[in-house]
Amino acid sequence: MTSPGTEQLAGASERDKRVSHRARAEDYVELHAQVQSSMNLLDSLENFLSSFQRDLSSVSGQISELQARSKEIDQRLKSRRRIEKPLSKLVSELTIPPALVLTILDTEVGESWIPVIDDFEGRLGTLEVRARVKAARDLGDISEGLRIVVGFSFITTPFLTHRCRLKAATKLRAFFLALLHPIKDSVTTNVQVLQSSVYVKYRSLFSFLQRKAEPVAKEIQDSYIAAARTYYETAFRRYIRSLGWLRSKVTEKFEALVSLSVHQDGSRLDHERLAYAKIDGSSVILAYMADDKTHKEPLEAILRSLFLVLMDNATAEYSFITTFFSFQPLAPVDDQENVSSTPLLSPDYGVVDDRKSIADSEARTEVAGPNLFVGKNGHGRLVDMDRSARHELVNLWKKVFDPVLEYTKAFLVTVVEPSPPAIPLLTMVRLTEAVLAEVQKRQCSPLETFFFTVRLQLWPVFQKVMTEHCDSLKKVAEKPSGYFAKTNPTTDAMVSNICQSYTVMFQSFVLLTSEAEETMIFSNLFRLQQELDKLILRHTESITDPIARATKRSTIYEILLQGLIKGSHLTQHPKVQMELDYWTEKEQSARHTILSGGQRSKVRQ
Repeated sequence: MTSPGTEQLAGASERDKRVSHRARAEDYVELHAQVQSSMNLLDSLENFLSSFQRDLSSVSGQISELQARSKEIDQRLKSRRRIEKPLSKLVSELTIPPALVLTILDTEVGESWIPVIDDFEGRLGTLEVRARVKAARDLGDISEGLRIVVGFSFITTPFLTHRCRLKAATKLRAFFLALLHPIKDSVTTNVQVLQSSVYVKYRSLFSFLQRKAEPVAKEIQDSYIAAARTYYETAFRRYIRSLGWLRSKVTEKFEALVSLSVHQDGSRLDHERLAYAKIDGSSVILAYMADDKTHKEPLEAILRSLFLVLMDNATAEYSFITTFFSFQPLAPVDDQENVSSTPLLSPDYGVVDDRKSIADSEARTEVAGPNLFVGKNGHGRLVDMDRSARHELVNLWKKVFDPVLEYTKAFLVTVVEPSPPAIPLLTMVRLTEAVLAEVQKRQCSPLETFFFTVRLQLWPVFQKVMTEHCDSLKKVAEKPSGYFAKTNPTTDAMVSNICQSYTVMFQSFVLLTSEAEETMIFSNLFRLQQELDKLILRHTESITDPIARATKRSTIYEILLQGLIKGSHLTQHPKVQMELDYWTEKEQSARHTILSGGQRSKVRQ
């Protein structure tokens, strides 16, 4: 049972609660509204997050797709980078830069053309090779598009290539033909200087024509050969005519030993004239010297000048022809830095006419002297050259020098007819052999053949002269046979002069002979020795007194020995030793006779 106080307290408490709840009702309502608003916001956020998740999934898929595409593009980029350099090289090889085209089309031929033509021919060769490659043909089809992309960095069309080749060949033809004007206009032009300073410099341009414009190269070659032929023919004709004037002043001719003794000639050893047997030494005779009426030269000096001038000019020309006109194939595309070009027209230059000569060319001629231009380039490659190609180059040289060789042959006839004295003749033989040896060193085979023929022509003349010497001594030394036979009187002066002439000839022959044993020389000297010995015996046999006869012989032998010993530097030569021994034995035999006769005279007394 609850007390009244308790109930009141409980009622009061309940009332207080109701009053308190009513007082907070608004707060609860407001709180409820806030809770409801939060719930709505959460629902909205839930919807947004769901939408964002869907969008994020979509973006993630796109990123994955972009990553896949990126990988693909990166792979393609790597592949293109791998072919970038080969493709760039191919494009470069298959195109002709505008600067190169403009140089060929708009500039004159000069030194700047040398690298340009090298580059141009290299590109032409590449185009010809690549034309057989499908990729290259495909690239050529899209070259116009590439030209637009790279902004006119290259040009490559068949028409333009042909036009460049044609233009290059046309300009080079005019250029090389213009170089011939100095040769055609004057024989005073120094051809060797022109060849070495101009032609050789532009050798690569001519090689370009040989490979790419053969008709043009052939025309230039024929024109040069015709001009050079006329040049050398005119120059040598005038030079040989000048030497002919000097030859006409030479009164020296062959005389037998007996005749020489009468004129007191041939008794002196002339080292200066013997020196004409060598290439080195005094300079050649110049053409203007013949204008001096008082100027004279020995016969061997005149022939030496002609041979040296011929040798130097002919070998220089041979060197130039075999170097300049030899065909040189284009180097492989991989390592080429070469020359080439294309065909063109061929007008009417270059016909070789034997009757043609330079107008008004009969004035003084300056002919190139020794060692002006001796080509040493490239003769070794002639050995490896095709036989027909080598033969063609030799024929080119012959076309140029055939008239000159004919003039030289004709002049040589005037030298050996009538026969010259034996010593000058042997000097000319040795000169010919020295020139032949030098020509062999210079590897000029056609000129070598010419001088070999000259050498063969001179030896029979020498043999003839020596035979006449021997016959003249034999005729004087022989005893007359028959009652009405005419005697050949001899005198002491005559025999003495013959002995002196013999010693001079012997010493000269030894000086002109490098080999200790040379049959042609020493067999003839042996014949002379025997005939001279017979002459001495015949000359003294008329002396009845044995002592006087032996004394006379001893005196003659002394003349011979003294003459042989004069060239003391020759006494070590085997043949000189043999000669000294022979006459020494004769002299000792005569002295022995004198001594024996003197002793007998004393015994009688």
